[in-house]
Amino acid sequence: MVIYSSVMKKIIRVWDLPIRLFHWLLVLGIVLSFVTVKIGGNVMELHARVGYCVLTLIVFRICWGFIGSHHARFIHFVPSPKGLLSYLSGKIKAGPGHNPLGALSVLALLFSIGLQAMTGLFANDDIAFEGPLAKHVSNGTVGLLTSIHHQNKKILIILIVVHLCAIFYYQKFKGENLIKPMLLGDKEIDPSEEVKYLPADLGQVSKDGARQRGLALLLLSLIAVILGYLITS
Repeated sequence: MVIYSSVMKKIIRVWDLPIRLFHWLLVLGIVLSFVTVKIGGNVMELHARVGYCVLTLIVFRICWGFIGSHHARFIHFVPSPKGLLSYLSGKIKAGPGHNPLGALSVLALLFSIGLQAMTGLFANDDIAFEGPLAKHVSNGTVGLLTSIHHQNKKILIILIVVHLCAIFYYQKFKGENLIKPMLLGDKEIDPSEEVKYLPADLGQVSKDGARQRGLALLLLSLIAVILGYLITS
């Protein structure tokens, strides 16, 4: 549903509650992961548990990208090569959700974070920590995945910095607050800015009712149980 505020700004529900909770829980998980690995020692057990939670969130986001609300679905924001080129050349406009460049950033972050969480299950630092699945593979495989885990951390840091810089750029130079919609779910569009969007996109509102949220909770719980069983068995 599209509504108008008292100053006639069009307000569109872009990010549903599951997406918003996913985003901020993931931020918390990443911060805790970096903090705990920096401390090391006995805290590595907490680092591992945080990693399991992050992996659960990533798997949930992938699933939600297929069955979630409109702007959360990959099909509605991941650009084709032709679409990306058209956007960069100014031939097509961005929708209220992720623009094509933002979509690529999201995919890169999801892949890098997911890779970090997955390889962590097999990592071994030869001091205080061994991933729960390391015992199921050869020492050579453990060494390879541990190396990927360490090298990917550098890539992840770069992607996070780029992501933060993009948020700052849009706020400072384009006057677009990307954080507020991810907090409240709604995007406010001034009538003078409607020309930036396709009319069809302005009518695409993300569903965010009790049924949608209940489905997300059920899905997240199911993923957590399955991953928990696979990791601990």
